[in-house]
Amino acid sequence: MNRHFRHGLVSLAVAAALSAGAAQAQISDNMIKIGVLSDMSSLYTDLAGAGSVVAARMAVEDSGIEKRGYKVEIVSADHQNKPDVGSGIARQWYDTDKVDVIVDTPNSGVALAVNQITKDKGKAFLVSGAASSDLTGKACTPNTIHWTYDTWMLANGTGSAIVKTGGDSWFFLTADYAFGHALERDTEAVVLKNGGKVVGKVRAPLNTQDFSSFLLQAQASKAKIIGLANAGGDTTNSIKQAAEFGIVKGGQNLAGLLVFLTDIHALGLPTAQGLIVTNTFYWDQNDQSRAFAKRFAERDKGIHPTMVHAGVYSALIHYLKAVEALKSDDGTKVIAKMKEMPTDDPLFGKGTVRADGRKIHPAYLVEVKKPSESKGPWDYYKVRATIPADQAFRPLKDGECPLVK
Repeated sequence: MNRHFRHGLVSLAVAAALSAGAAQAQISDNMIKIGVLSDMSSLYTDLAGAGSVVAARMAVEDSGIEKRGYKVEIVSADHQNKPDVGSGIARQWYDTDKVDVIVDTPNSGVALAVNQITKDKGKAFLVSGAASSDLTGKACTPNTIHWTYDTWMLANGTGSAIVKTGGDSWFFLTADYAFGHALERDTEAVVLKNGGKVVGKVRAPLNTQDFSSFLLQAQASKAKIIGLANAGGDTTNSIKQAAEFGIVKGGQNLAGLLVFLTDIHALGLPTAQGLIVTNTFYWDQNDQSRAFAKRFAERDKGIHPTMVHAGVYSALIHYLKAVEALKSDDGTKVIAKMKEMPTDDPLFGKGTVRADGRKIHPAYLVEVKKPSESKGPWDYYKVRATIPADQAFRPLKDGECPLVK
């Protein structure tokens, strides 16, 4: 081998090693550590759970960051839908295990607790699974971005569409914790604003198995619309049991205010057909979303990604870009950088992150297909309307976020 050529190769190797070292210079513990905090065993496990870990790994791979000299580790844990358990995990991750960013966290009670801990520790929190619009409202912090969807968006998508098509009297069946309360509050405001009325409401404990007493009250109310302010297994159980009670045959309609692709899969199209749902991502939107879904399904037992899974992926793509731009994983600085940089990824396209931490992108009002319209498993939605990005989420001035001057 030519001596000059060999010397050139050595120089290149040294330069590569130096640049990798420089890349790690401001990274705490020479490692970007991502914690996926989710429901791994209960009513939200299908819509988030192990699939959120799959989405996080895909984001790291697709970002190419490891090829550029950065080390990334992903850890995961089950918060069991208990704020005290979620808080304990977050504290251990931040204090002992050197986790830099927590992602996902379906369950608004857990998310609001982790939101505060993240601020106190100066770390980063990227919420995909939780829904409460308070995360970018009164509870907003400089350390949290609410990525995928929220209760205001759901209320102003599904709720508004139903009121405007004649569903003007409502009875709410609500999951009795932070998420359900926020979804009921935001939807009730939309119903009243559009001239409708709320004739009653009942609150059911999280992870209720038997909804009969609650559904009997809803039936007796004679409301045109029974608004389900719940999610995951609570939604599928209440819809199945409502069918057994003949509620829809009796002339009342169900409004699933938060329904995921995996819920439709669990219900089956004969039961779910005709439901109006608001989403920010659907796997069959375009070539890029279909390619992502194919890769995701191969890794997650054939399950197709929900908007929560897509949000975990998209949020981490943007987070890793910001870490590279800063050459730092300081949580407060990275979140500020994420707000400063425009977002762009294959699943949500181009977007922005607002001062209050709200990620902005379009939402889609979709209807669940009839069995005869579906081409096969997971082909469940037809898009009724696109809600533009600047209308899909609560106006910045209305959120009462202390960061917004």
